Amino acid sequence: MILSRPLATGFALAALALGSVTVQAQSYGPNVNLAQARQVISAAQAEAEANGWAVAIAVVDTAGNLVAFEKRDDTQTASVQVAQDKAVSAAIYKRPTKAFSDALAGGGVGLRVLTLQGVNGAEGGEPLLHNGEIIGAVGVSGVTSEQDGQVARAGVAAVQ
Repeated sequence: MILSRPLATGFALAALALGSVTVQAQSYGPNVNLAQARQVISAAQAEAEANGWAVAIAVVDTAGNLVAFEKRDDTQTASVQVAQDKAVSAAIYKRPTKAFSDALAGGGVGLRVLTLQGVNGAEGGEPLLHNGEIIGAVGVSGVTSEQDGQVARAGVAAVQ
């Protein structure tokens, strides 16, 4: 895979800014398929509905390409794109978006996160793991960041 210079630089900066953050899986596996993406969305929607939360849920492959998407009727319009952005961040940087949020909150070198291409610094994006490899990611938006994260993790549990 050939990376553009800005993107390659972004990965290097991510390593500096997030050096203390552990990555759950070191390698990408085969991309999430539609059946798996539907399982993720179903589990995430069940969690959101159980709590009365109107959310948008996006599932992307390892390159950040949209595989599946769903939202409840009452979901705020902005959450459509935010859910996708969170999923892309989690997939291409191999870590939950909460890691970026934590880095930003820490200040100092963590503020370099603001310069990284494709980063969403709000909780709610989670890598999808299968057999110890990243197969894509899920992003959730519509309620608080912590609640978005809770819904995303419910989706992750469906494919592990």
